[in-house]
Amino acid sequence: MKKLLNTLYVTSEGAWARKNGANVVVQVDGQERGRAPLHLLDGIICFGPVGLSPQLMHACSEAGVTVTYLSPTGKFLARVEGPMSGNVLLRRAQHEQSRDAPMLVARAIVAAKCANQRSLIRRYLRDHGDGSGQLGAAERRLSDAARLALTATDGETLRGLEGEGANAFFSVFDQMIRVPEPRFSGRSRRPPLDPPNAILSFLYVLLAADCRGALEAVGLDPQMGFLHRDRPGRASLALDLMEEFRAPLADRLCLSLLNRRQLGKRDFRTEETGGVFLTDKGRKIVLTAWQERKRGAVIHPFLNEKLPIGLFPHVQARLLARHLRSDLDGYPAFIWK
Repeated sequence: MKKLLNTLYVTSEGAWARKNGANVVVQVDGQERGRAPLHLLDGIICFGPVGLSPQLMHACSEAGVTVTYLSPTGKFLARVEGPMSGNVLLRRAQHEQSRDAPMLVARAIVAAKCANQRSLIRRYLRDHGDGSGQLGAAERRLSDAARLALTATDGETLRGLEGEGANAFFSVFDQMIRVPEPRFSGRSRRPPLDPPNAILSFLYVLLAADCRGALEAVGLDPQMGFLHRDRPGRASLALDLMEEFRAPLADRLCLSLLNRRQLGKRDFRTEETGGVFLTDKGRKIVLTAWQERKRGAVIHPFLNEKLPIGLFPHVQARLLARHLRSDLDGYPAFIWK
């Protein structure tokens, strides 16, 4: 758990990755662009038309390195991995609780999500104040949603509280962008309609991939969730787990990239449909910042131990497994302080 596992991101169109000894070598137009030791990787994420040699695919399967394919805009396409591992008893306990008592975990997740969104607003208030009063109102709405989530008795009510929290948070997201451009016009997904939404959507894809990998590493089934409804092809438990990390990892990083002017108009492109997406250069800027953010160390509130924040999804996956095995009475969701 102390080792911060790495992910190799291949973003250049037409890139070719191959195995060379114990290394992964990435080439573009026949020229080597980079290499990484295979034993230090836990995943390879490919954007757009990227090829991997059969030898590398075989080595990744043997080493437990997952290969994920995304579209150039970051949409999930496919995931290639070796034989599934894990304790069948753990998966059985997960399936039984997700069917019979999903609220035990779902309440903790929604309450933590709202509390973490509130923490991000509080940080902004502490540093910059609240001239309009809208940020304070959103903070109170999130506090109410987090409190009510802990006593919700059914999934519909809980998802309604999650929606109320998201509405409160994104209603003031634009106010936390301290540069004149770009502006945030409300959360839009398919497609994102402005640069902040393009960044958020891209970061959420990366976060979901990390959460899925963390769950599979401890033997949990990423398809069987507690909060998100089961749907063919949907990694519901990965979506559940990422809710705790949206604000401290993705939302905060999006604001930092914009407020520090690390991204500008040149880093986005607009399609004929009106969708706004990151350019190749823009993706590289976000990926670099994402990896830097994951290396930052903070104290985990439950373990009371300082760890790289990139390990927190792995920690939470292990805590969830302990809860399902009845080693913990409840699931201690991550609350950012």
